[in-house]
Amino acid sequence: MGNTQETSYVKEYMKYACLNVLGMMGLSCYILADTFFVSKGLGANGLAALNLAIPVYSFIHGCGLMLGMGGATKYAIYRSQGRSRNADSMYSNTLFVSAVFAGIFLLGGAFLSEHITAWLGADDEIFAMTNIYLRVIMLYAPAFIMNDVLNCFVRNDGNPKLSMFAMLGSSMTNIVLDYVLIFPLHMGIFGAVFATGLSSTTGILILSGHWWSRKNKVHFVKTKMQWRRMFFSVSLGFPSLVTEVSSGIVMIVFNMILLNLEGNIGVAAYGVIANLSLVITAIYTGIAQGVQPLLSRTYGTNDKKNMRRLLCCAMATMFVLSCVVYGLVFLFADPITQIFNSEQNRRLQEIAVSGLKLYFTGIVFVGCNIILSVFFTSTEKAFPAHIVSLMRGLILIVPMAFLLSSLWKMTGVWLALPVTEGIVAVLGVILYRKFGRRTCA
Repeated sequence: MGNTQETSYVKEYMKYACLNVLGMMGLSCYILADTFFVSKGLGANGLAALNLAIPVYSFIHGCGLMLGMGGATKYAIYRSQGRSRNADSMYSNTLFVSAVFAGIFLLGGAFLSEHITAWLGADDEIFAMTNIYLRVIMLYAPAFIMNDVLNCFVRNDGNPKLSMFAMLGSSMTNIVLDYVLIFPLHMGIFGAVFATGLSSTTGILILSGHWWSRKNKVHFVKTKMQWRRMFFSVSLGFPSLVTEVSSGIVMIVFNMILLNLEGNIGVAAYGVIANLSLVITAIYTGIAQGVQPLLSRTYGTNDKKNMRRLLCCAMATMFVLSCVVYGLVFLFADPITQIFNSEQNRRLQEIAVSGLKLYFTGIVFVGCNIILSVFFTSTEKAFPAHIVSLMRGLILIVPMAFLLSSLWKMTGVWLALPVTEGIVAVLGVILYRKFGRRTCA
């Protein structure tokens, strides 16, 4: 009986992980589509403007995942324990808090976009394009946040296939609209960001089908606002915010350094690396979010053996994919860069090719840290999850970028991420031995 249950969990992990990796890759591909079409239609300046504005999108997406992952994790634990009323109350409370966050971003887009654009470092040459992208992305924040929250709950309610279809559907919508709005309709940077915003509504429409399916067990109920539970839920989801925001913070810091070292060409070259990094990070996020509902379920039923087995499966998957991805990046760095270098700028090509080979040496550590962080979240270990996320997203990466760039210029910029993620991975293993082993023992 035990072996049958273990086999069932492994099969379920493969299903959840594969579907979620495909969905997350599709979701991240619309950032790549923006990069590709903007580079073709608007050149290096458009690429630099896009790269300056993307961190704000990362922050919005991170807030959606923080609320969705935190709320859905508690939802899954309550469901596994048979506490249906608590599970539905968590869903309802999460929707309310999501509306508050969405409103804050909406107001920011309406009244503060120019100030944020200036703060991000846009010069006169690219200020207008950056501001347009930033304003529209913030005005669409309610759709982005709702899409993320619903996705997490649908996946934790036993419907990973619909979650994948929603992510792929929104990505395909974005890619098609990107082409149509930028080229035949000549809508420029506004067309790119408008396509991204519309794609999120496609995801919401697809996900809404879950509430009419037989698989649906999540219901909106009239309930009091349970601030204490929501605070704990947000605390559990906080590492998901940091994981997303860290990419935005890294972009902001790197953009500042690169503007001083190489100007707008350096920022454009980093845009190629940063956007490819979003896709690769999405693979690890897909594995982590795929295993999360199962980890929460086994934690809720105190099934320690299968908890351990699921974590090992996730780590093994991550390691194999990391080796494959880095091999492809190393071998095809030049043609990858050429795809986004529409003006055939020689300096941009040199910077990006060199950067790709150095920057992505740290991807196995990135994957390890993301999975460990989600493991701690899934098993209600908020403290170690926060430590891992904050160290890699804020505390280490920023000083490391300034230190290494001052020592080795461009080479130092590219090595900042591998060095940071490597140190945090060692710390993560130490935290697992201290906190995680007791959960799985």
